[in-house]
Amino acid sequence: MTDYYDLSRRRFLKTTAITGAAVLAMPLLGRRAGIPGAIAAETATASDAALFVALQEDGSVEITCHRSEMGQHARTAVAQIVADEMEADWDRIVIAQALGDKRYGDQNTDGSRSIRFNFERLRLVGASFRQMLAEAAAQQWDVAADGCRVEQHAVYHDATGRKADFADLVGAVATMEPPAAPSLSLKERDDWRYIGKGKPIVDMQDILTGKGNFAADIRLPGTVVAMIERPPVVLSQVESFDATEAMKVPGVIDVIAMPANTENPVLFKPLGGVAVVAENTWAAQQGRSKLKVVWSPSPNDGYSSEAFREVLAAASRKAGDVHTSRGDVDKALAEADKTHSAEYYVPHLAQAPMEPPAATARFVDGVMEVWSCTQNPQTDQELISAMLGLPEDKVKVHVTLLGGGFGRKSKPDFAAEAAYLAKETGRTVRVQWRREDDIRHGFYHTVSAQRLEGGLDGDGRLQALRHRSTFPTISATFAAGAEVPEFETDLGLNDAPFDLPHMQAETGRAPAQVRTGWMRSVANIYHVFAQQSFMAEMAALTGRDHREFMLEAIGPDRTIDFAATGSKFSNYGADFAEYPFETARLRHVLVRATVMAGWGRELSEGHGLGLAVHRSFLTYVATVVEVRVDSEGELSIPGVWVAVDPGTHVNTDSVINQMEGASVFGLSLALHSQITLKDGAVEQENFNDYKVTRMPEAPGQISVEVVASDAPPAGVGEPGTPPFAPALANAIHAATGKRIRQLPIGDQLRV
Repeated sequence: MTDYYDLSRRRFLKTTAITGAAVLAMPLLGRRAGIPGAIAAETATASDAALFVALQEDGSVEITCHRSEMGQHARTAVAQIVADEMEADWDRIVIAQALGDKRYGDQNTDGSRSIRFNFERLRLVGASFRQMLAEAAAQQWDVAADGCRVEQHAVYHDATGRKADFADLVGAVATMEPPAAPSLSLKERDDWRYIGKGKPIVDMQDILTGKGNFAADIRLPGTVVAMIERPPVVLSQVESFDATEAMKVPGVIDVIAMPANTENPVLFKPLGGVAVVAENTWAAQQGRSKLKVVWSPSPNDGYSSEAFREVLAAASRKAGDVHTSRGDVDKALAEADKTHSAEYYVPHLAQAPMEPPAATARFVDGVMEVWSCTQNPQTDQELISAMLGLPEDKVKVHVTLLGGGFGRKSKPDFAAEAAYLAKETGRTVRVQWRREDDIRHGFYHTVSAQRLEGGLDGDGRLQALRHRSTFPTISATFAAGAEVPEFETDLGLNDAPFDLPHMQAETGRAPAQVRTGWMRSVANIYHVFAQQSFMAEMAALTGRDHREFMLEAIGPDRTIDFAATGSKFSNYGADFAEYPFETARLRHVLVRATVMAGWGRELSEGHGLGLAVHRSFLTYVATVVEVRVDSEGELSIPGVWVAVDPGTHVNTDSVINQMEGASVFGLSLALHSQITLKDGAVEQENFNDYKVTRMPEAPGQISVEVVASDAPPAGVGEPGTPPFAPALANAIHAATGKRIRQLPIGDQLRV
């Protein structure tokens, strides 16, 4: 892993003058008209274009990753794409991490968009270099460029038997103007060398040997450590504090009041509180424990998650705001031969990445420099600039490796804390969060209560479905009193894939009383849990096989026209022409996962199979879970089978890893995870009471099949999570006859 530095074209142009390196930047705006996924206009040459690739004097290829690496293997995938089109030798590739810089376009590493947003433009970067290398060799040999071929870090002219290594051509390439994108020829799919193959992640050796730099690893000369006592309730502030005992702790340097965040909306601003600055982490921690702080009242002091659950449930029983509608649901339910309803509940959740937030900042000569485990360095820039009154170009954000993120680290409050303290103290400061800080002071995944109603005709066919969901919206973080926006209802509510004559999706309204933020797969978590659990209940009501019932409800192979139901389904921001919702792909993964699991096989007593299927982030995933529940209610999971169709994928191993990780993540959410609040304060504090899946609870096996596809690349990091909890709940019912309608499962199976 290379050092972190400003990978600007200007820097490399200076390098070129010294070493003869060749560099290439690409524009970041738009798409070529009429060509889905293609990059706009032409290759950039201006100094304000962001750099992606540098061919060094020794022939090595330095590839810049402008997205954050948090275990999803973005750095590896970016390198695979560029190196494949460039025909670079994998062993001569070096990966560099970009700073936060608007010239890269969107750097927010969330929404499973890193490859979808960048696949074509990264291919164009590689193809540009490949073409320039061929032209440089042709000029040296005085032959036609179309008679030269580039293969594995060398250019060949077969007619004369000549060969030139990339290192032999650096000087010539450095003087060339990059070709315009329309003139480039991309490799055919059958010729891909790295794309679609499994490759070891480029950071593995550094991570295994401790060389990889995570945020807590940054050690700059003279760094001091700060820990902050934050208000227990959102919008509370410090009324007074006594630091006498804290200052007596050896190593404590100073105690500083932080700016209060008392205005709604809370945005991404730090919560406020009191910081203890010390020579080391232990001293900062001990000093903080000896602070005496008096907190002001907050409008959220009365928030009780237990009482709020009843408010949500009551709202979900009433008519809500209609988001999508087909037919006449009220009439169809009234006239149905059989009806059924069920209510579901999913609590607040915390992202709880293994690495708690941390950031280091130093302020020198009017420039604030920050090292942070951030998913979105540009947001760090914006907040720090606004908070400290600095121009954005005077805020430099270095992106370290992330020990998990899941959405938490796209919020820059912890980086802003470090920047504030660096400016106040004039020293280099690392703000370190403990696990307790992360659990108690996060941006929580919202809580949800849902009610579904279904109606069957005389032949046991589902004819009507109403899905009501009530939850505080993420938008309340940015606009006080915000109504539920379409983007949240698009995640498992508006996009129900069923071919039914009568269908309606509604939402109730509920206030947000904690900092609410996105988490891996966002609203899909609770919407899919309810929807896919309810479909299993409806299948059981008919006495039919769940898989066959689902296939019938999904209906024939077709492209779903959401506009026909009045839905404004945004399709994850993608063009429907490029990413249609195809039920054939949904049906295919459902069938494949059930075949993998041996659906319909004879099972031992106490065993059960459950399934769920969903399209999210433009990827189709079906999950089958096998459970065993013994006579005491002890749950174990012999196996999990996942079929995934992500369209064109870059790294097969990474897709499999993401599905495996999403299954374990989903298992944690289903079995244990919940954030509860009393008097406005979070009751959990660490992994003793905010539990995650331990090794003995993990599935005995997780088998993943990646469906081969030439469709455009879709998301991979998030879509494996939503189907897991309902598949698990459906398997539990198959094994025990007990319905799980609220998460976490906890001790609901105990006898």
